[in-house]
Amino acid sequence: MRRTDIDMGFLGKPQSRPARRRWLRRCAAIVFGGIVLTWLPVLVLRFLPPPTSGFMVARHIEAWRSGDSGFVLKQRFVPSTDMSPELPIALVAGEDQKFPLHHGFDFAAIGAAMDDADDGARLRGASTISQQTAKNLFLWNGRSFVRKGLEAYFTVLIELTWPKSRILEVYANIAEFGDGIYGADAASRAFFGKPASGLTARESALLAASLPNPAKLRVDQPSSYMLKRAAWIERQVRQLGGPAYLTR
Repeated sequence: MRRTDIDMGFLGKPQSRPARRRWLRRCAAIVFGGIVLTWLPVLVLRFLPPPTSGFMVARHIEAWRSGDSGFVLKQRFVPSTDMSPELPIALVAGEDQKFPLHHGFDFAAIGAAMDDADDGARLRGASTISQQTAKNLFLWNGRSFVRKGLEAYFTVLIELTWPKSRILEVYANIAEFGDGIYGADAASRAFFGKPASGLTARESALLAASLPNPAKLRVDQPSSYMLKRAAWIERQVRQLGGPAYLTR
């Protein structure tokens, strides 16, 4: 057999062209199947409320491992029409002011964070609300390259499948606002004794101010830093034009 009749496969073993094509087709089928299997829940959750999230499951496991039999997770999904319009804009003002404009990633913020890190500053987060929704809903907490890669992948799927209003609605319903308290309605009832529809601008700003670290930034016992951050968020909301900013 002439050398031109064979190709070298993995580990230097001869592999015929038909065999290589079959191998490539199988790889393509696996990749396509993986995309379909991961896109399907994203498509379903475009219309249905998420029954839970990756972070909520992780919190349940953490409570079980620690023997905390009294742990109760509080969360209730409510549509955006049952939320005060002050809350979504407060979340955007505090977390991701370019949310209506970008396609899942704020590359300017990422570049600025990397520049700060190069100058010796601690690497700060530059995640958008879309990225945080993807991470909280489908993944786990951590800083590994694998998790970040999956976060970027699910962010793309979400941005391609959901409108911005749905992304913000789901984020407001799965974000952690306190230990075991997930979502705007559970947080509003726990901290202010009323449903999310009754939140004021100040209360919405306090909830948004807790999101970077709800374990330390407590809505029910706001520190001076927390109060200053909430006041800053209220100013940002006014500068953005209020709830109307999200309907442009």
